[in-house]
Amino acid sequence: MKKSLVPIPEKTRKKVLEEIEKEAKDSTKSKKGDINIYFGDNSRLDKFISYQKKYPESKIDQALDSLGYEKNFTNRFLYTRAVTANSLVKKENREQFLSQLLSYGSVALFIFLPLFTLFLKLFYIRGTYTYVDHLIFVFHVQTVFFMLFSIYFLLEIFGANPALWVFTILFLVYLFIAMKKFYRQGYFKTFFKFLLLNLSYSIIAIIGITVVVLISFAMY
Repeated sequence: MKKSLVPIPEKTRKKVLEEIEKEAKDSTKSKKGDINIYFGDNSRLDKFISYQKKYPESKIDQALDSLGYEKNFTNRFLYTRAVTANSLVKKENREQFLSQLLSYGSVALFIFLPLFTLFLKLFYIRGTYTYVDHLIFVFHVQTVFFMLFSIYFLLEIFGANPALWVFTILFLVYLFIAMKKFYRQGYFKTFFKFLLLNLSYSIIAIIGITVVVLISFAMY
């Protein structure tokens, strides 16, 4: 037997919409210890998040009717993401989400390695090194990267509270020395290419992190 939704009076629906819009505009409104998730400019997702937070037991179709949105795939999917966003207020859910994020991030890092290698190939295009030579160098550098940050996380686990910037500088110094010794160019050329390489990596990393976060949020 097909279930039918109870029609919502127009006056009630308008009142709910006004309350949701008011709450969505206020990005600073939150209880102590709460996490306020805000996507900006009173967006559709903000309204869904505000409504779901106010009426957590509401069904998707009922919520979309109340907010005046069509019951299509996009709106239903966005509403499920609103449920996910509100669930991240709980610490255990945040930890689970971060764990999933790190898992996807590790996979993404290896996917992007050939792209990083391509930058090296372009920066040293006049050299006699093959793409495989550059790839071996990248794998070697990434191994040192993981070793350094594994030490950092181990120290954190044992309560040492290490400074992240120290390990970052250590890695950058190692990268510069490795480039100087492997490619056998002068300090000035190596430093110039070191800056270009880090700039390229940063741009790719920002794009990669954005993609990974969006995928993780969509699949959580």
